[in-house]
Amino acid sequence: MLMLSCSLPQTVSANDNGLKYTIVVSSFENRANWKGQFNLGDAWGAVLTDILNQSGNFIVLAENDMRQAASNESSSNPHVIPAQLLVKGVITHVQDTGGQAGGFGIHGIYLGGANSKSEINITMYVVEAGTGQVLASKSIVGKAVKGGIVVGGRGAVFGNYGATNLGKAVEDAATQGVEWMKTQLPKIRWTGAVVMNNNSNIYINRGSREGITVGQEFVVGSAEILRDPTTGEVLDEMVTEVARIRVVSVKEKISICQVISGTSGSIAQGMRVTLP
Repeated sequence: MLMLSCSLPQTVSANDNGLKYTIVVSSFENRANWKGQFNLGDAWGAVLTDILNQSGNFIVLAENDMRQAASNESSSNPHVIPAQLLVKGVITHVQDTGGQAGGFGIHGIYLGGANSKSEINITMYVVEAGTGQVLASKSIVGKAVKGGIVVGGRGAVFGNYGATNLGKAVEDAATQGVEWMKTQLPKIRWTGAVVMNNNSNIYINRGSREGITVGQEFVVGSAEILRDPTTGEVLDEMVTEVARIRVVSVKEKISICQVISGTSGSIAQGMRVTLP
């Protein structure tokens, strides 16, 4: 049996292999306490989801689907849940710093004026779904001056206010956030999990939607999460390699693989799948 211990995450670029990251956009808490004609947290999530989808680097899963999948899995197999990453955070501040010509105010936030300016401050976190470890964080300021139209279908999330400064500021912040997330991907290890070992056919929970193709090879190993005994913080993750597998068949959400080194009997449901 091939045995190799390693520490995760490591710098293994999924982009070089044409692979995408599955991600869930969690609800962002609105600590700015802004209230208006649309729900600011929901609007932010909708715009961020759309831009993530269009980036070509991510497959965005619905948060409800993620929760349901997680509830169906035992805590001993955390990596079988579908998403690799979560993006969460807080909206910390919203303000208007401009004039009021031609516009109108909502609860102290001025929208749509010819000389108006809107700003939204957001703190984002990228979290590993299986462990809860925060992999990266960023504070972002989205700004808009003198209005403009929120592009494409994104404007619908703002109702009749899609042309307001605040809508444009949200879009600006989300665009900055996605560009920052893309810069973090080379530092984040692409992962999957073993779904089933069926007579030496190894099923993993990544498929064509993540960019997997026939012939790609992966490492399979058992993972042990290291936590600080006093705080519960995730310190690291140790993976023991037990085998290597090669993809022989691909469907949308799963791939079927065969063992090329190690033994199939050493591979169990929930084991970590990574790039070599």
